[in-house]
Amino acid sequence: MQAKKKVLVGGCFDILHYGHIHFLKNAKRLGDFLVVALESDKNIKRLKGSGRPFHNQKKRKEILESLSFVDEVIILGPKMTDQNYKKMVQRVGPSVIAVTQGDPVLAKKKAHAKLIGAKVVEVSKIKSPSTSQIAKILGVE
Repeated sequence: MQAKKKVLVGGCFDILHYGHIHFLKNAKRLGDFLVVALESDKNIKRLKGSGRPFHNQKKRKEILESLSFVDEVIILGPKMTDQNYKKMVQRVGPSVIAVTQGDPVLAKKKAHAKLIGAKVVEVSKIKSPSTSQIAKILGVE
């Protein structure tokens, strides 16, 4: 039996929206098995502000696991260092690391991919409101 081609993605996925669905579906098309590395509540708070996340990590994991094209969700710890991310990538062993176009840490992800012989594929962004934009419209951020 042939091994499944794993695709690894990462993110916050706080309020799941169309941009997330577009990204995850396109990432899944790059392989057979989609693994989502889910950022911690603490890291989201640091990145997005004190009012975030709207859904805690456990709820975000359950939401992602309910999607038919997501095969596995990995919970990331609250104090992820570059070394921790490297170890996680080595443990998962993806063939592809999918990122959104313009990913601010693309260089690091390329370095992680190189360690295990994976390739990094940028998934094009679509015009769709982000979680932060949706929260602003709703007046909750």
